[in-house]
Amino acid sequence: TEAKKSELEEDVEKMSTKINQAAAKSEQLKEEIAELQNQLSALAKQQAEMDKVRAETRADFEVAKADLELGLSGVRKALQVLRDYYAADSAALIQQPAKPEMHDKATGAGTSIIGILEVCESDFATNLAKEEQEESDAQEEYEKLSQENALSKTAMTQDVKYKTQESVSLDKTVSEVTSDRETTQTELNAVLEYYAKIKDRCIAK
Repeated sequence: TEAKKSELEEDVEKMSTKINQAAAKSEQLKEEIAELQNQLSALAKQQAEMDKVRAETRADFEVAKADLELGLSGVRKALQVLRDYYAADSAALIQQPAKPEMHDKATGAGTSIIGILEVCESDFATNLAKEEQEESDAQEEYEKLSQENALSKTAMTQDVKYKTQESVSLDKTVSEVTSDRETTQTELNAVLEYYAKIKDRCIAK
């Protein structure tokens, strides 16, 4: 009976230790899961904000690009007309009605106008190239960050999944071992009661 009592007490103690360890580990996992879910929520917000900013920036770029292309196209057409006009010899203007003798092409003024327009053309082309480069860089950066976010999300989602499974498994262990401990404790209580009765009898004798 003494041996049985010791064995049962040892079993109860072992089970209590197992329950405490499993419960503590499960609690820790639940805290980690909550933290991961907070991080996932923050990541989703960050990605949504990035998507919004990217869409707005892209729309701004499309407008600026259209304006610059329109300006560039207009300047190039004007330059073509002026160059043709000042480069044309009298034979090319045969279809035109004869000009009064006093009229002459103001080539000096024409050259300076062409010069000004060429500067405008260069500015438009430079600004367009700059806008396109900035858009390309912004898109590249957005894609890189989005890829990193997607990888982080996958890793954290997997982490939540495995930690949840482990926590559920630990909670099941706690429940099962608690039930076993109750059974063993009941058995121990019966042994202790019997042991006390025998002790009383021995003392009574």
